[in-house]
Amino acid sequence: MASPPDTSKTIKLERYNSYLRRIHSTKVLNASSKLLFRATLLIALVLILFFTINYPPLSDHPQHLHHPHHHSFLSTSFFASSSAVGGAAWEKKIRHSSTPRRPNGFSVLVTGAAGFVGSHCCLALKKRGDGVLGLDNFNSYYDPSLKRDRQKLLLKHQVFIVEGDLNDAPLLAKLFDVVPFTHILHLAAQAGVRYAMQNPQSYVSSNIAGFVNLLEVAKAANPQPAIVWASSSSVYGLNTQVPFSETHRTDQPASLYAATKKAGEEIAHTYNHIYGLSLTGLRFFTVYGPWGRPDMAYFFFTKDILQGKPIDIYQTQDEKQVARDFTYIDDVVKGCVGALDTARKSTGSGGKKKGPAQLRVYNLGNTSPVPVGKLVSILESLLNTKAKKHVIKMPRNGDVPYTHANVSLAYRDFGYKPTTDLSSGLRKFVKWYVSYYGIHTRVKKDSEIRSEHPED
Repeated sequence: MASPPDTSKTIKLERYNSYLRRIHSTKVLNASSKLLFRATLLIALVLILFFTINYPPLSDHPQHLHHPHHHSFLSTSFFASSSAVGGAAWEKKIRHSSTPRRPNGFSVLVTGAAGFVGSHCCLALKKRGDGVLGLDNFNSYYDPSLKRDRQKLLLKHQVFIVEGDLNDAPLLAKLFDVVPFTHILHLAAQAGVRYAMQNPQSYVSSNIAGFVNLLEVAKAANPQPAIVWASSSSVYGLNTQVPFSETHRTDQPASLYAATKKAGEEIAHTYNHIYGLSLTGLRFFTVYGPWGRPDMAYFFFTKDILQGKPIDIYQTQDEKQVARDFTYIDDVVKGCVGALDTARKSTGSGGKKKGPAQLRVYNLGNTSPVPVGKLVSILESLLNTKAKKHVIKMPRNGDVPYTHANVSLAYRDFGYKPTTDLSSGLRKFVKWYVSYYGIHTRVKKDSEIRSEHPED
């Protein structure tokens, strides 16, 4: 009879393996416990640091809300997460962009910097050595890709644009905490006369509430910046005296857009009177040129003519031609820079007025109204294409039939003198347009256009 197998060695081996597993489990548990302890300790230290910085002990001398050198961890985290701004790298970009490179240069905050007039002004100021920081919300009133391309152009010239809204008061306060701006060029606004019938609230939000937010931050800054801002020729409304002068009545607006711009002029007067802010309003007259706005007639006329689409040309109710004081962008930029150069310092401090402050308003136009039909004729010549014209009576949409600027006041105070005629300006625009949109067509020379339109 065979003897039973010897299992003692197997039993010993299983006991040994069990022992090894217990040792390994103990080591893992000990390591996990140490790791958990260290993580808990680190979190506790971070929380202590957080509450120490953001909730300091109560004192008898609380800091002012907009103290220029106070940057909390909470505010940095907020801007880095919800507004895509904040932090050391962001502040470095802002300081670099806004630092002047010429002696006694300005440090200018330009609102609406990705817009038509704003982008051109940023380039002009930067090229002469001023520090320039842009602010823009990149809204979709017209194709935002055009604004993004302007942003890329400015970045090549070391102009940084902060993406944000005028109604974001903490963001505005943050910018003034980082940079002691000497000037503000306020060009951000909800533009367009007809769009106000579709979205009236956007005009109130941007042109009134946004302007007030900006003035609130500016009045509390130390030192207070001088402010130049964009009003509009639309404030003349139903006025029939021509050419339009700054002394004419502006209490009969023909559109909500005009009403908000007129309100802006009254608000500017108030902040000048109470807080000593230096404020200069500029009434622009139908600005056109390269990188222009797609909602403007010269822009969409060019597009529709090239695409063979009909264009609407307005006449007044008594069948007179509509005429505009078309003003080339380079002339307007010179006016904006001239207004900045002659702006006196604000007189307030800590939100309180210390003395009388400068308050001005100027027309920036071309002084020579041109019928819209003539504009179309020049575009036809430049594009070598006949327009499909559809002449209709002007509807009641807020447009006025005639604008004509008297700029003698701007000429007297800062030498403003428009030098670009409509043919030359439109040729520069069309050259940019066909290049930007990749259209292969020959654009006629100035001499050719002048020979076809000698009276222009």
